[in-house]
Amino acid sequence: MEIDPTLLAFRNLAVALAVGLLIGLERGWQKRDADSGQRVAGLRTFAIIGVGGGVIGQLSVTMGPIVLGLGLIAIASILIAAHVLSSRASRDYGITSEIAAFTTFALAAMATTGSPAPAAAGAVVTATLLGLKPELHGWLERLDRDELIAALKLLMISVLVLPLMPDQGLGPWATLNPYRIWMLVVVVASISFAGHFAVRLLGQARGILTTGVFGGLASSTALTLHFARLSRRTRGLDALLAVGIILAQAMGMPRMIVVAAVASPVLARAAVVPLLVMMGVALISALLLHSRLDTSRLRAPRRLGPPFRLKDTLRFAVLLVAITLASATAHHLVGDAGVFAIAAIAAMGDLTAVTLSMAQLTQTGVPTDTAARALVVAAMSSVLFKSLLAYLLGGQRLGLLVASSATCVAMTGAVALLIMLDYWPLF
Repeated sequence: MEIDPTLLAFRNLAVALAVGLLIGLERGWQKRDADSGQRVAGLRTFAIIGVGGGVIGQLSVTMGPIVLGLGLIAIASILIAAHVLSSRASRDYGITSEIAAFTTFALAAMATTGSPAPAAAGAVVTATLLGLKPELHGWLERLDRDELIAALKLLMISVLVLPLMPDQGLGPWATLNPYRIWMLVVVVASISFAGHFAVRLLGQARGILTTGVFGGLASSTALTLHFARLSRRTRGLDALLAVGIILAQAMGMPRMIVVAAVASPVLARAAVVPLLVMMGVALISALLLHSRLDTSRLRAPRRLGPPFRLKDTLRFAVLLVAITLASATAHHLVGDAGVFAIAAIAAMGDLTAVTLSMAQLTQTGVPTDTAARALVVAAMSSVLFKSLLAYLLGGQRLGLLVASSATCVAMTGAVALLIMLDYWPLF
């Protein structure tokens, strides 16, 4: 059903007015304490700018795009003159209101030239950004250089590098897909980034347990190394640090499921039950150990390093390629046993890389049940290896506490493997 052109024009002009009113409402509220006549633009002015932009946009549809170009030049000239005069009088050289007014005009013109929905969305985003000034400035003040650089690097590897990767199978048996591999690298870097800021937002007061949970989401290996070294330097924290390491191991299981779900939903569904059971055993172990502790006088350690390091991300990409090739070769030469051996060994270095490699293999001919069992083997190998790290780097008490939980988790994984071998349809 076609809409009458006149009604369409009125609707689009109403959207243009709404754009001006929304942004003008925020600007008027922010400048509500300013003396009359001292503001570049208030609610009424922004509303008029919205209507003006809408009219100019409508005229450009019938008279040609040059009308819109002249309108943009005119509004820019007016705003420049207003800024010069107001800055001389108030010594305020900020241009936020002027840029907001120009954006209002452009969005209003967009609303009447065929894109009312994007224009309305743009107005909401603009008003939100303007209204969040204190929060945004507060975040910037708390942001350190490592976090800023990490954010820029994350944007670089996702926005700049990812689109350049070819989306096709390369290498032996067409095992390697550069686009999918790099996309998974971006996913892992994003998880580390999110885990880092989760710790920042929750603060240190929640202690080692919070660090263990979110550190496990980022990198359980890095957290184990960090806590083991902390145990050597600080007395009386062994039991609590062990709880943190066990929690990190537990959180490694849902991380495997999420990463597998992104790369291969079929593999995630196949492995979700045994991995969740292993996570439950680890959480129960952590809960039992924590119930025997008095944490009222203990402080949390400082947060873990930067959100992620680009060199570590590149090493992860190389490791992912190596594990994928090794697993594919082992599967073609030896069969399922080769995949399990590669998974067990590689999990000592990076559990996420193993997960992504198995997900890649399911798309190149490896049976899903084989890959799912390999994930369980990798999880078992990972928890046992981290208990060895805790023992060697953190001392006997820390190592034994972590090993007691790791042994229970590994035994659970072994039972799950036996069930998966005999009753695969149940999973």
